[in-house]
Formats: sequence, C-alpha cells, structure tokens
Amino acid sequence: MGLYLLDYGAGNVQSLANSLTSLGYNFQWIKDPSDFAKATSLIFPGVGAFETAIGHLVSRGLFQPLKDYILSGKPYFGICIGMQVLFESSAEASSRGLGVIPCPIDRFDDSDKAVPHMGWNAAELVNVIAAKEEGEASAEGVDSSSYYYFVHSFCAKYDSEKYPEAMSWAHTTTQYGQEIFVSSVRKGNVFATQFHPEKSGKAGLALLDSWLRKPESAHTHAPGAPLAKLTPAPKDKLTKRIVACMDVRANDQGDLVVTKGDQYDVREKSSSSAKTETAGAVRNLGKPVALAARYYEAGADELCLLNITSFRHSPLHDQPMLAVVRAAAECVFVPLTIGGGIKDTVDPDGTKRSALEVAGAYFRAGADKVSIGSEAVYAVERFREAGFKSDGTGAIESIAHAYGRQAVVVSIDPRRVYVDPSTYDGPYKAELIHGKPDGPENERGKAWWYQCTVSGGRESRPLSVVQLAQGVEALGAGEILVNSIDRDGTGLGFDLDLVNLIKKSVKIPVVASSGAGSAQHFVDAFTQTNVEAALAAGIFHREEVRISEVKDLMKAASINVRDS
Repeated sequence: MGLYLLDYGAGNVQSLANSLTSLGYNFQWIKDPSDFAKATSLIFPGVGAFETAIGHLVSRGLFQPLKDYILSGKPYFGICIGMQVLFESSAEASSRGLGVIPCPIDRFDDSDKAVPHMGWNAAELVNVIAAKEEGEASAEGVDSSSYYYFVHSFCAKYDSEKYPEAMSWAHTTTQYGQEIFVSSVRKGNVFATQFHPEKSGKAGLALLDSWLRKPESAHTHAPGAPLAKLTPAPKDKLTKRIVACMDVRANDQGDLVVTKGDQYDVREKSSSSAKTETAGAVRNLGKPVALAARYYEAGADELCLLNITSFRHSPLHDQPMLAVVRAAAECVFVPLTIGGGIKDTVDPDGTKRSALEVAGAYFRAGADKVSIGSEAVYAVERFREAGFKSDGTGAIESIAHAYGRQAVVVSIDPRRVYVDPSTYDGPYKAELIHGKPDGPENERGKAWWYQCTVSGGRESRPLSVVQLAQGVEALGAGEILVNSIDRDGTGLGFDLDLVNLIKKSVKIPVVASSGAGSAQHFVDAFTQTNVEAALAAGIFHREEVRISEVKDLMKAASINVRDS
C-alpha cells in the first residue's frame, strides 16, 4: 500500500501519524505535488480554519493535485477539515472548497447550545438497514454504539430536500442541540469524517484500523446513501467530559514533575513537630507522560498539561514541555490541551517569538488546544480600552484565525471580592452573588463579585470575571476553563455560582475547575449547571477519587457519559 498523509502546513497532524504508527502502519508524507501520483491511498487530517487550509493548499500548489487525486478514483480518507474541503464553500471563509460535494458548510446555530460543538458524540448510520445486511464493510468501521470526538463550529447540515445530491454522500449523521449534521461521508472512493478518529480513543483507533486493513480495491466503489427525512430527537447524545489536569513544573533538580498545591503553593510544608526530608521541595506527584498514559487508560475524556514553570531562555529553544507533549501524544489518543508561555516573547538574542509561533510548535508536537491565562486578561483590558475593537494581532485572535477558535482555551483565575449587600452600588452590581440562607454558614448574608487575577492569582486586575469571559469570547476563544482561587485545593466542590455566572454570560463551552473533592461534586456540577466539562487534578493524582468512580456515579444520575 502506498499510503500517504497530507499535511497542509497547519494544525495537529502528528496525532494521526502517531495513531497509524501505534497500529503498525507505514506511511509517507506528501511533500510536493508530484507525490500525489505515487499515492495509492491518501489521508488528509485537517485541523484548523477552512480559509487557512485552502490558503495553504493553494500557496503550496496542492489544491488542484488534491482534487485530481480524489477524482482519479483512488482511496481518500479526510478528517475534519479534510472532510470540509470536499464541499463547495464554508460560511467560515470566502475561499471556495474542492466542490466534490455540492453543498455549503454552515455555522451551528448557537441559540440553544454552545458553539463550538466540542466533545464526544454519537455517529448514526444513515443506511442502517444496508449496514446490517452488508456488515462492517458497509459501515467503514463506524460503530453507532460508540462515541467519537468532535471539535468544530461549522458543519454540513443534513437537508435531503434542499441538497439531495449532496446528502447522498452522507454516511453518518450526528445531532447537536436540535440540529442534525453530516458527521461522515462515503461514496465511490471517498470516506471522510467530521470527528477525529485519532482523538477518539479505542473506538477511533478501531475505525482507522478497519479502513486501513481492507484492500484498497474495497474503497473505490462505495454506494451512495438513500435520502432520509431526519427528525431531531428531544436531546442529543453529546456526553459530559471529565478532564484530568496536570500542573507541570521543574523541581529544584531541573526535572519536570506533576505537582499540585493549595491556592497555588506547590512546595511541601514542614510538619508541626519537625521538618521532613521533603519540606520546601516542589511537591512531586509523578512524571507527566506516565500520568497522562494512566489517565488515558482510566477513561479520561481529555487531558490538560499546564506548564507552570518559568522559561529560562526561550519558549521554543528551551522548552522541555515540547518533549513532554511529543511523548504524551505517542501514547494518548484523546485530546490534549497545553498551556504555559503562549504569548509574544523575545529571546535573549533579540529574536521575537509570537504567540502564534509558540502555539504552532505545540500543535506540531501533538497538542489539540492551547490554553492562555494571564495574557488573556491583558488582552481584554486592551480590547476594552480600545472601544471593544481588536487589531487581530493578539494571541487569541491570531491563533483562532489560523487554527480555528476551537483550538483556543482561556484559563481564568477569579477571586471573590466581598461587599456590603445593603449598600453596594458599584460597577459590578449586576454580577453580585448572594450567599444562600441554607448555604455554607460563612456565606450567609454576604455578597460578592469575582475579580480577575494574573500570575497564578498573585495579582488582581480591575476586571470582573464576566467582563473577561465576554471579552475573550469576542476575541475568538473557543472554550473557557473556570478556576477558583477561593476553592482550589479545598475539596469543598466546584464554585457552582461562579460556573453558572460565566455559563450564562457566554455561548462557548465552559469547563468547571477547582475544588472537587468527591465524585458527587462532578454530578453536582453537571446537574446544577449547564457546564460541558469538569476538571480535577490533585484528587486524581493522589487516587482519592478515580475517573471510573466519577463516571459510574454520573451514569447513576442519568448523565450522558462516555464509557471508560
């Protein structure tokens, strides 16, 4: 098999390469237009924005050769953008697609749900009867009982009346909110998925293996699907995500370790009677790659690696986290979010490094999303000072433009500011949270707003959490990670008032973080807020709570969850 992979020059394509290697397949990369003639099978894994993808294909002279390859009848497997470029156009861009499928790509309606569509959802076979009669060959390895990982804001909406020819390509559909979209296409020599099999755990690896295991001749004459009039179910099958987070920093010996602290203090304390051997040392809860592999096997839906150590020289040339990401991506086949140092910097020799350049290095190493912290606060302050106008050059805007907003997570660290509820008439009056009469005793009769901080909570800024959340959404962030300085390390549960406040203020996915001390706290977060995901660190590292325990309790509470 002359299997080739197409890298259009942006996005995380290394994850697919790692998946194929783990399955035992050899492949080559398309390096120039002449390589298309050598390929007998082609996979196009695309991550990012439609316009950027088309622009890179055109500038590298790959656009027409790619179209010619597909029209030649040789097997083609597209992933995410690799599927979307098959269509005529996208509402995301002015650029035209390949036009193989006569239908546009549209944006999700965000009136009833968060956009991007981010997480694990089902893929339902359009031709279920034929799939059962013909067996696995008809389904191309798609398992309707499994969940696959999606992360996109734009989709091909299923409409057999308006686009009958295009919908004959639909192999599976997926429902999100009250919209049904095409989640995979299959016709002739073409198979493509909107979801990411390389990030869909064992189900995704099985799908890839199924496609690659068949002879190439089996991929050249797939029949079209019958047209169907699909009616949305009352509720979609998107699962709630459990995220395992690892704070990574160098210890005093220079080794990278996973650590965790209470209110961001990560050094071991002395005992009351005498100093221990580890007193004052950076708390070591394990090696990052080993822990990442453990959490993947345990069923974590996503992993987050946050670099909390300082760069000595350069975020690119002196960055051991890049090696950690590469190693983790080789054994972890669920999404990886990487944070730390995603900002414009200058090397000691005067070389400027843009946030886009740093993010690009992470993506090429195997990351799927990057997390921006303090820089997002400063960006929103500038945005507001400029009359809510952006020049497009900031970290959030530039990364979102190149890779899509789904690639940008903003991690926020708010702190409560208590005020007199009877007299306060300040600028954050509409954001005040009032302690409940039956709530914790120390909150009764009190009121507070949430102030943003930077530098791990060490510095407060004149910005409220709502102003920050709405600001980063306007700048292009695709997800918000909500930490709580007041709850971090307490084990008292997530600050649900804070989570609800932010969730009601934006239309992008939100991840609850800080304070989880039991499996029940995750259930509380999902039943008492509309949050899409919940994250924990220390309780997982110390094995006080296991991911399987959390998911079992979620199932018992009728919360849709992916099996571990």
